[in-house]
Amino acid sequence: MSTKKSWRDRLAGYPHLPNVKEIPLPMRKRHGEGTIATPSPREIEEAMRGVPEGRLATVFGIGEDIAVRHHATIGRTVTTAIFAHMVAHAAEEAVQPDARTPYWRTLKSGGELNAKYPGGIEAQMTKLEAEGHTVVQRGKRYFVEDFAKKPARTH
Repeated sequence: MSTKKSWRDRLAGYPHLPNVKEIPLPMRKRHGEGTIATPSPREIEEAMRGVPEGRLATVFGIGEDIAVRHHATIGRTVTTAIFAHMVAHAAEEAVQPDARTPYWRTLKSGGELNAKYPGGIEAQMTKLEAEGHTVVQRGKRYFVEDFAKKPARTH
């Protein structure tokens, strides 16, 4: 029997989140005074589930929306990205396909595909193209064409 936790169990392992705290001193030079919202994995999953077919979101945009929801100055983008990664892998573990979070609609900044999602760039590209999006390569990176015209609100 494997002792490795499922992605779903990992998502459940943050009972102290969400929270809002003062922006840490090392971050104040870049972000200024104020507060920072750290999301819960459940909030990230709900935001990602809320992106309808034909629309797209970014990890940064979800983080900003969570900051607004918690009346914070900024959102903790790195934590948002980590939880988005975990949500994507938990979605692939889901037994029922209709219960899966459409994680492939959540991109990196500027509409860039995320190589760390299950199946890498190819799998995300296939899912996005099946929904009518056009993916273009720029150097070694891949982006959804006209990404800026397809934003979804996640709160």
